This record gives sequence, C-alpha cells and structure tokens, in this order.
Amino acid sequence: MARRVAIIGTGWVGSSVAISTLQLGVADELLLHDVRTEVAEGEAMDLAQGSSFYPAATVRTATIDEMIDADAIVIAAGRNGKPGESRLAMLRDNAALARELGARLAAARGVIVVVTNPVDVLTRVVLEASGLSSSRVIGTGTMLDTARLREALARELELDPRSVHAQVVGEHGDSEVVLWSSVQIGGVTLAQWPGWHADRETLIAGEVRSAAYEIIKRKGATNHAIGLVTATLLRTILRGERRVLTVSRWQEGASGLRDVALSMPTIVGSGGAELVLEPQMLPQERERLGRSAQVLRDAYASVLASVCDA
Repeated sequence: MARRVAIIGTGWVGSSVAISTLQLGVADELLLHDVRTEVAEGEAMDLAQGSSFYPAATVRTATIDEMIDADAIVIAAGRNGKPGESRLAMLRDNAALARELGARLAAARGVIVVVTNPVDVLTRVVLEASGLSSSRVIGTGTMLDTARLREALARELELDPRSVHAQVVGEHGDSEVVLWSSVQIGGVTLAQWPGWHADRETLIAGEVRSAAYEIIKRKGATNHAIGLVTATLLRTILRGERRVLTVSRWQEGASGLRDVALSMPTIVGSGGAELVLEPQMLPQERERLGRSAQVLRDAYASVLASVCDA
C-alpha cells in the first residue's frame, strides 16, 4: 500500500522536512499544505521537478481534510524563533494554531508528528485538542538535541557521531538534561575514555543548549538538521522499525513523570511512540529532569490557559 506523508506548513522547516523525506524514500506520496497557498504550490512544483534524483514519489498540495487518511501528518506550521528568544516565548503565537490543527485532525488515521516550537507544550496541546491516543501524537522533542550532543562529542573525541551513544531528555529547550552518566562509545563509558575530563561536560552541554540560538542569530532559522531528524522519525514510524528515539510524548508514569509531554528514550514503531523506557540516572540527573518537567507544566498552565479555555 502506498505510504502517504502530509506536511502542514511549508516554511523553512516544512520545506526541509519535505526534501529530507523524499531523499530518504520514506513516502510514495507527499502532501503539502500552507495558509500561503501559492507558497505550498511553489514548493510542490519545485520538489516534483527534482523527482529524477530521489526514490519514486509524487508531490502535490492538499487541504487539511485530504490529509486525514495520511500515514503520518507533520505539523510544521507557526512562526520561527527570533534572535535571543527562547522556545517557550513563542508559545503565545503558536499555541492557538496548534489547538486549531489538533481539533481538525481528530479523525486522523495515522500518527501526528509535531515539529513546531515549543514542541513539548504544543505536543500536549495537539494531543488534548485531537483526542487521539498519547502514542499517536509525537513531538520531535530532543532528537535534535541528542544529535547535536553526539556531534559535539564526536568532534571532541575525533569519532564518527554514529559511534557515540548519548541522550538528551526533558524539554527541547533551556531546561534540557544531558544524561552524562550513560554516555558510551563502543561499550566504554565516557568517564573511562582515555584523556576525558568531566570539566568539559558543562561546556558541551551549553553548546548543545545554545545551538539553535547561534544558528538563528546567523541565518534566521534552523531547518536542515530538524528536517533530517523529522524524516528519520517518519521512516521509523512508517517502516515499523521499533527504534529507540528521544521523542516527546505525554508521560504516564515512567521514571515518575506524569501530566507533561517531554522527551524520554522511547520505542517508536508503526503505532507511534509505543513504550517509554526508564534509563538509569544519577540522583542529580533525575532531579534536573523533574525540574524540566515542572518548567513545561508551568508554561502550559500560565500561557496556555487562555488559549485552551477559549
């Protein structure tokens, strides 16, 4: 059966998700939608004209109603961050849109993937507005932060990033938590790696946390890496790979986390975010994760109450 992926929002991020999805051969049909109809049409035309250079797929624009039967629907609509602005500061502008889209996608057949920031809170908004099961509304979460961490460590250690096993959990944002205690390379813990000094950890964690701000300051938006992240997540879902990824989803008790959407290592397959894992953590890591969860609860309570009760 043909695999159909739909993308709502064809700005910087949505267009990068689209080209990455096509190049990975994830979709047989790619549907694009944007409130700027001509922009979506232009993106569809541009992508379709490159069809000689990616696995066979058709690309066209579609209404949101036409996207209901897609295997996966990506929400990339909303405004980007401004230089120096936190992801949570975007909440007021993007929450109302997420709520509207969630309600319109209540009959969705497949999995909804939220990319728009602040992704954790908006994942909760879409979940509650759609009424879908918590496994079928997923945020890209800290997949990108985890990739940035692995790249930074690989640079330090002169390794391929794929050989570094490390995870960032919690908020995709300023309160994110690097699980330093579980970082490994080929079964060797980072603490045991020749020449490694723990004092580098604070510097690298800060680099990972501020990566988006540095990119936005220079070019106005982050798009290519998150495009690759989202396409990889889509492939994992559509192929039922049951891969462990740090995606954001509604937490229902793993590691004591409840009443919040945030990232934890999670088995992702055809049913979406199927099982949240409980990694071993040091007491200080667990405490920081709890604080990250509370940051997100407070953001939802203080900023979204007026939107979600409207």
